[in-house]
Amino acid sequence: MIELKEISKIYTIGDETVYALDHASMSIQEGEFVSIIGPSGSGKSTMMNIIGCLDVADEGEYILDGISIEQYSERELARIRNHKLGFIFQNFNLLPRLTAEENVELPLLYQGVKAAERKERVRKALEKVELSHRMHHRPTELSGGQQQRVAIARALVTKPSLFLADEPTGNLDSRTGQEIMCLFHELHEVGNTIVLITHDNGVAQEAERMIRIRDGHVDEVTA
Repeated sequence: MIELKEISKIYTIGDETVYALDHASMSIQEGEFVSIIGPSGSGKSTMMNIIGCLDVADEGEYILDGISIEQYSERELARIRNHKLGFIFQNFNLLPRLTAEENVELPLLYQGVKAAERKERVRKALEKVELSHRMHHRPTELSGGQQQRVAIARALVTKPSLFLADEPTGNLDSRTGQEIMCLFHELHEVGNTIVLITHDNGVAQEAERMIRIRDGHVDEVTA
């Protein structure tokens, strides 16, 4: 499903050349639950942005579903982001003026889904994360854990095949974080591919496979 071959991402800071990723290679199969673990500044978020087609590598090749990403047009990449990928971020990225229901509905509006189908899919997504009773509340009226559940429902509603989660428990207490991890296990059990970015070894160990990254290098892969 995902194959990165000798991927490098290079930044120039003053006279210095910095490799956020330095000839990193890895592969993820369909249906896997994989964590990418590393300290702050290790390159793991850069890796997620490249996997999620939010950024492009300066060197190397990214193959998605058997096709080199360079062969996709900008329109095709946008479609991949909107239909195939479900993004979940540490800071939730909810729009504060919208209710939970409206935040979850937003990607379906971008997809042009009809109103009746939007309503039904939003209802099911919020039920899946056990938050249908808070659907008319705005983010400021929800706890951190509830906001992350809304963010997961927003990712769920487009029916993606790949979930990319960047530090999804980073702003949550340990009990709430574990509840969110249980949701990821449920998503995985029904066949979704999950790539989870974290600096927390305990969270990383929840995955089937851990990929360690440090200073832009994929140093270690443990089963």
